[in-house]
Amino acid sequence: MEFSGRRWDTGLVKTPTVTRAEARSAQIETIKVVSRRLIAEKGVSGLSLREVAREMGLVSSALYRYFATRDELLTALILDAYNDLGAAVERCDRRFSERQPRERWRQTALAIRRWAKRHPHEYALIYGTPVPNYVAPPATIEAATRVTSVLSRILADDWIRPRSSHRRVEPPHGPRPSTFLEVESLSLYLGGVPPSMYVKALMAWTQIFGFISFDLFGHYVGSVRNLNLMFDEVIDELADSLGLGR
Repeated sequence: MEFSGRRWDTGLVKTPTVTRAEARSAQIETIKVVSRRLIAEKGVSGLSLREVAREMGLVSSALYRYFATRDELLTALILDAYNDLGAAVERCDRRFSERQPRERWRQTALAIRRWAKRHPHEYALIYGTPVPNYVAPPATIEAATRVTSVLSRILADDWIRPRSSHRRVEPPHGPRPSTFLEVESLSLYLGGVPPSMYVKALMAWTQIFGFISFDLFGHYVGSVRNLNLMFDEVIDELADSLGLGR
């Protein structure tokens, strides 16, 4: 052994100490990885704490220390999916933040589709068929709105630019109060955009996700030869509808 300063060097390799919190975090991540694989193989209906425990070689009661119920685990997976997609879209918008609104809109829509293509099962979990008897808690709302917040910001930023800078598109019937919409809620995201444009904004969001869902779930088979070109056309049509500047 050699003495160095105040410590003896025994020549032994020391194993890094893992804290209880780190071990718990690692086990939770393992549970999520196994759960995602089960969903990919069997669908959400095949997800249960008992099945996850079996795959991990544990007794099912061991998982209750991490997730009290299947729905609690499902909520964690949903939050992860929403936040991963939201982070990807936010990174994209930051990268193109200095571009014209139409190009920001285009790149953001493409980022949503790229994420969905890379994570089809996670996309299906948050935008596919609702899970029977599962009710998402309010905690998922903030994560769920990250993507639409980016789309809203693009539209709002464009709307507050000088009106002479690009063509404006107003509804043909003129301003009309959308009494069937949660106007106060939407105004949180569409600040600066008149309520007469809210329906168009909601339609645009719906069409982006509707196209991606049809694409992933095979509903365009036999009717669309080149989905990439069609998506480009959809994005441009929506930009025209919203009057986004070039």
